[in-house]
Amino acid sequence: MCRVETALRELIGAIMDSPEYQKYGQQLAVMRQYPDLKRQVDEFRHENFLMQRSGESDELFDKMDEFSRRYEDFRKNPLVEAFLGAELDFCRMIQGINQEIVEAVNFE
Repeated sequence: MCRVETALRELIGAIMDSPEYQKYGQQLAVMRQYPDLKRQVDEFRHENFLMQRSGESDELFDKMDEFSRRYEDFRKNPLVEAFLGAELDFCRMIQGINQEIVEAVNFE
């Protein structure tokens, strides 16, 4: 195995041992106990993803405002909030790792 592959395996292990990944896994397991709620969370995440990926910046603020109002009560559910918070923390960790790699290798 080459050095990069070895380092990659170590990085994956470190990620999986991280508190962010552990908490995300715990919250995902809880969410899976409630299939209807999991489906609603998945719909929320999908709609949020599509909205953020749309190139319509002129209307994005209004759409995000309407989206936030529509899901305000849904987000107050402690199970939903715990899952989405853990997912966000994990995603930010992965984004940070990716950013550091891209910057370190001067990838443009």
